[in-house]
Amino acid sequence: MEKIKSVSELGTGSVWKLLLKYAIPSVIAMTAASLYNITDSIFIGHGVGALAISGLAITFPLMNLAAAFGSLVGIGAATLMSLRLGQKDYKTANKILGNVFVLNAIFGSVYTVVVLCFLDSILLFFGASPQTLPFASDYMTIITAGNIVTHMYFGLNALLRASGNPKKSMYATIYTVIINIVVTPLFIFVFEWGIKGAALATVLAQVVMLIWQIKHFTNSKNEIHLKKGVFKLEKKIVIDSLSIGIAPFLMNAVSSVIIIVFNQALIKNGGDLAVGAYGIINRMAALYFMVIMGLNQGMQPIAGYNFGAGRIDRVSLVLKQTIMLATAVMTMGFIISQLFPEAVARVFTSDRELIEIVVPGLKVIFLCFPVIGFQMVTSNFFQSIGHSGKAIFMSMTRQVVFLLPLLLILPHYFGVKGVWISIPIADSLSATVAAYMLLVQYRKIKNKSTLKSIES
Repeated sequence: MEKIKSVSELGTGSVWKLLLKYAIPSVIAMTAASLYNITDSIFIGHGVGALAISGLAITFPLMNLAAAFGSLVGIGAATLMSLRLGQKDYKTANKILGNVFVLNAIFGSVYTVVVLCFLDSILLFFGASPQTLPFASDYMTIITAGNIVTHMYFGLNALLRASGNPKKSMYATIYTVIINIVVTPLFIFVFEWGIKGAALATVLAQVVMLIWQIKHFTNSKNEIHLKKGVFKLEKKIVIDSLSIGIAPFLMNAVSSVIIIVFNQALIKNGGDLAVGAYGIINRMAALYFMVIMGLNQGMQPIAGYNFGAGRIDRVSLVLKQTIMLATAVMTMGFIISQLFPEAVARVFTSDRELIEIVVPGLKVIFLCFPVIGFQMVTSNFFQSIGHSGKAIFMSMTRQVVFLLPLLLILPHYFGVKGVWISIPIADSLSATVAAYMLLVQYRKIKNKSTLKSIES
C-alpha cells in the first residue's frame, strides 16, 4: 500500500513540490551521468593524450546509437508505466517491467554482435584516422562487449523513476559515477591500461549497480516487482512501449548521423585535433543537456500520470514550471561559455593547439543555449503524454531539416567555423518550431479544460 500511495501523490500533491521531488534526484543523477563521461575525458586527455580524446570523440556515434536502443526500450516503457499507474493498472505495470528485461536482452545482444563484427570498419567510416583508430577501437571493443549490461542498467533506472522511486534511481547513477571516478584513474595511471582502463571502469561500475537494481526489483514487498509470468513478451506492451520510445530512439539515432557528418567535416577542414575539440565541447554541452533531461524525467511521471487521469490543469502547470527551470539552466551555460571558454578547455587538456580550437568553437556552439531548454522540454512533453509523433517531428526538424543541410553547406565556405555556426542557427530555428507547436497544443488543452468545466 505504501508504494501505491507514493505513486498516487502524483495526482494530488503540489505540482511544484512534486516536480522538485522527482526532478532534483533526476537532475543529480543525470548530472552525475554527464560527469561520468566528463571525468573519463579528463583522465584520458591528461593520462593518455590529445589524440586519445579525438579517438574517444570518434566513438560518439556508436555510443549514441547504443543509447538510442536503450531509450527505445527504457524511456518508452517508463512512459507507458506512468500512464498505467495513473490508471491504477498495476498488473500491466508489472508486466511492463518483465518485458523490459527481455527486450533489453534481445536488442543488447544483437547490437553487440553486429558492432563487434564490423567495429574497425565502422570507426573508419565515422572518420577515424590511422592515429586515432587504435584508441577508438580499444575503447569501443570493451564498451560494446558490456552493452547488454548498459541497456539493462539504464532501462531499470528509468523504471525506478516511473514506479515512484526517484531517489533510488538517483543513488544508482551517483554510485556508478563514484565507482567510475575511483577506478578509472587507478586503471589508467597505476595499472597503465590507457584508454582500455577507462572503458573497463565504465562497464565495471554498471555491473555493480545493475546487481543492486535487480535486487530492488526482485523484492516482493515492492508493488512493482519481478515475478512469475511477467517475462513473457506481450504484443500490446511491446508495441506501445516501442511506439512511445521511437521518439527518443530516432533523436539519438539521427544524432549519431549528425556527429558522423560533424566529424567528417572537421577532419576535412581541421584534422584530428578539430575532432578532439568537438569531443570536449560535446562533453560540456552534454552536461547542460543532462540537467534538462533530468528535469524532463522529473516532469515525465507527473505529466504522464495526470494526463492518464484526465487532470489537464496539472499537466499544463508542470510543463510551465519545467520550461522555466530549463531556461534558467541553459542561460547559465551560455554565460559560462562566453566568459570562461579557455578555463573550460584547460580542464580537459593542456595541449595548447587543441585549446585554441576549443575556445572559439565553444563560444559559437553555445550561442543559442538560452532557447534550447525550452525546445527540449517541449519535445519531451509531447512524448510524456503519449504524442510521440510530435516529439519525433520536432527532433527530425531540428536535426534533419535544419542542422544536416547547414553542416553540408557552411563548411565549404567557412571551414571549421562553418561547422560551429551551423548549430546555433539550427537551434534558433527549431526553437521557433517548438513554440508554434506548443501554442497549438496549449489551445487544445485550454479547449479541453473549458469543455470539461462546462460538462461538470
